[in-house]
Amino acid sequence: MPAVHTDLTPLIAATTRWLTGAYPSPGGAVSQALGEAQARQAVTVAARLRYPTSVDAALVAMAGPGGSARLDALAGAVAPAAGREHAWRSWVDEVVASWAACLLASPVLARAAVDALGDAVRADFRRLTAPAARDLDAAALLRHPDLVLPVAALHRADLTGRLGTGPALAC
Repeated sequence: MPAVHTDLTPLIAATTRWLTGAYPSPGGAVSQALGEAQARQAVTVAARLRYPTSVDAALVAMAGPGGSARLDALAGAVAPAAGREHAWRSWVDEVVASWAACLLASPVLARAAVDALGDAVRADFRRLTAPAARDLDAAALLRHPDLVLPVAALHRADLTGRLGTGPALAC
């Protein structure tokens, strides 16, 4: 996987953790790992599109991405009690989670997003853009358009506008 600006690493990790918690893999450890790999790829692509420069990454690192509160409500999660064990939730980026949900639900949109990043990274996101049958099984909930719709719909228009795809490729 290509290097990501280190300031985005906590955001990518937290947003991936949120997605895999909200839409868990239905299988065992291997399925969980495959589902997490796909979620991480979608979040990484979304984060790189959302924060394309080191200045953008530095600004979100300084200001903070916003947290998971609204996403928790949309996904039907019970708000966790405050505490150190939930501090990671403050690093969840709502826009990145929404864009990642769109990418997971729409292979065509995922390919357009990876293409927008450039030729050098295309092969690094195969689990996202060309998943094998086992990948699809492992991420059945993550990739189900109806299940991720509340999260995906939050910022879908911004993603399709950024990619120049319009509603035709919407998730």
